[in-house]
Amino acid sequence: MAGVERIDGGPRSVIVVGAGIVGLSTAWFLQERGVDVTVLDRKGVAAGSSWGNAGWIAPGLAIPLNEPSVLRYGVKSLFNPKAPLHIPVKVDPALWAFLTRFAANCHWGSWTRAVRTNLPLNEESIEAYDVLTANGVAATTNPAPITAGFTSPRAATGLLRELRRMAEAGQQVPHAAVERDQLRELVPLASDALTAGVRIDEQRFVDPGTFVHALADSVTARGGAIRIAEVTDVDATPSGVTVHARGGQTFRADAAVVATGAWLSRLAAEWGVRVPVRAGRGYSFTVPVDGEVPGPIYLPEVRVACTPYQGALRVAGTMEFRGPDEKFVPARLEAIIASTKPLLKGVRWEERTDEWVGPRPVTPDGRPLIGATRLPNLYVAGGHGMWGLAQGPATGRLLAEQITTGKQPAALIDCDPLR
Repeated sequence: MAGVERIDGGPRSVIVVGAGIVGLSTAWFLQERGVDVTVLDRKGVAAGSSWGNAGWIAPGLAIPLNEPSVLRYGVKSLFNPKAPLHIPVKVDPALWAFLTRFAANCHWGSWTRAVRTNLPLNEESIEAYDVLTANGVAATTNPAPITAGFTSPRAATGLLRELRRMAEAGQQVPHAAVERDQLRELVPLASDALTAGVRIDEQRFVDPGTFVHALADSVTARGGAIRIAEVTDVDATPSGVTVHARGGQTFRADAAVVATGAWLSRLAAEWGVRVPVRAGRGYSFTVPVDGEVPGPIYLPEVRVACTPYQGALRVAGTMEFRGPDEKFVPARLEAIIASTKPLLKGVRWEERTDEWVGPRPVTPDGRPLIGATRLPNLYVAGGHGMWGLAQGPATGRLLAEQITTGKQPAALIDCDPLR
């Protein structure tokens, strides 16, 4: 196996729970360091939020959710079932406790800290993908700017202001404002309603399901195992871990990583991980179009992302705070269509396919949870919000370093799960 030799004293075997982009990236980079890996997932590869997302490797748009305007917007959205941000009005003490913590973090100090915490993951994002595709992951990443379209130049000022704040916090995002004619060159599907834009450069996109399956194939080709198992508990001691699965199955290894996305808190809360992870569910579907789609399209006013996808257009949007296993809500999909339809032309909305909902793992402070728990040999990786696809490989690379060396990388200090 190519890669770094196993560190003496480091684990020889690791179980990774979760076969999404974060878990599989962690498994792959552990293999690079000479570790034997077994990946467990209750449903299989890319069964959570890794399949139907927009497919953006967009570190320039990994903007934390917890800015002050989101708090004001969320209050208004409570009584609007068609709003892009949807919070069901129901009795759910855990959800309202989470939202209270989220609201307490909706200020510029917390937002800036989240930007700085995510900075190392964003800086390594594209490079980590290049490492994967140069070393056996048989999938491609597509370089392209992401073009944000707006109904007026004034409407574009919000995104431009956010990008300036990102730069002030340390993350320089190459971008340029564009006028109507330039916007139509970049977005041939733009309707007359879109009159201004912002081009975010040096970004990429992928077919997320295809990429994650290719990553899984690479893990197995390098000797790893991927098995279907619903994990119910983990026992961890200084000598190793035992992972228990429904049906009485047990798996043993020197260490374990739990990367179960929006389900992370169900297991991790008893291991000292006090920061809750909730499902911010996103919806997507695929539609044929009568026109060219040269690159991804961002519609910030309605919070919708569109991506070239298998000769058509994948449309993704909404942030719905429901349980990760709750049923698909057709009204959320219809709300995306109603808000997006006036902004794009040549889209055959009635012919849509691949209707999907996936639970994105959101933390109340905008910072992911990556690193050791209070139990020996037991680690977690999750809470990336909408940016798990972009940050997953970089997360796996850094966590594999921590697991095999026993030293926390400086980049992960502010991601400490025990904060």
